[in-house]
Amino acid sequence: MLKHTSFKHGWFYHYRIHINKTEELCTNYQTLYSYLYEMFDKCPNEYFNSGPRSSALRMDLGIPLENEVNHKVCLLAKEGLTLNEYKTPHSNVQMFMLNFDKHTLGIEVPIWLMPHEFDGFLEFFKEDFPLTGHIDVLQIKDGKIWIWDYKPKAHLEKYAKTQTYFYALMLSKRTNIPLSNFMCGYFDNKQAYTFNPSDVKIEIPVLL
Repeated sequence: MLKHTSFKHGWFYHYRIHINKTEELCTNYQTLYSYLYEMFDKCPNEYFNSGPRSSALRMDLGIPLENEVNHKVCLLAKEGLTLNEYKTPHSNVQMFMLNFDKHTLGIEVPIWLMPHEFDGFLEFFKEDFPLTGHIDVLQIKDGKIWIWDYKPKAHLEKYAKTQTYFYALMLSKRTNIPLSNFMCGYFDNKQAYTFNPSDVKIEIPVLL
């Protein structure tokens, strides 16, 4: 039911998809379906050993957020945290969602963005190596592809919206699915913060 591999991308990431849900949920997203399976054998691991990481970005893009207390993902996180089957709360939440949430099809999904795929890449990231990341939780719900990041203290996060925005952009580029088909969010067991990445307008800084 689950397909799994591990990547040593700085440290170990355990990439998993739920086979049945991937088949069912990706009916209208065949390029996403292909991408998820290709990553088991064709992930360009060398991209992940240098260059900028989305999780390390410290910039505020001014993204307006919707905040919801006790969102469905919060309730899933709350259930996942009771399991204690894995080493970290993070893994317990991810695995609970992958196993028991009907919308979750993947966790720790590897993604990247090439410099030529983003205007002003050098000015923005100050590097010319690919931007990389791993999506905590990938869902398809109500026709939208949801990019979720679990943050134990979500209300204190300053840059999680930037991180998840670039996750969506990277997966959009990898699959040729328009950004308008994506939604982004981050959450803990109490609150969730969401936004539409296609509404984000980025100002490229001037390179001095």
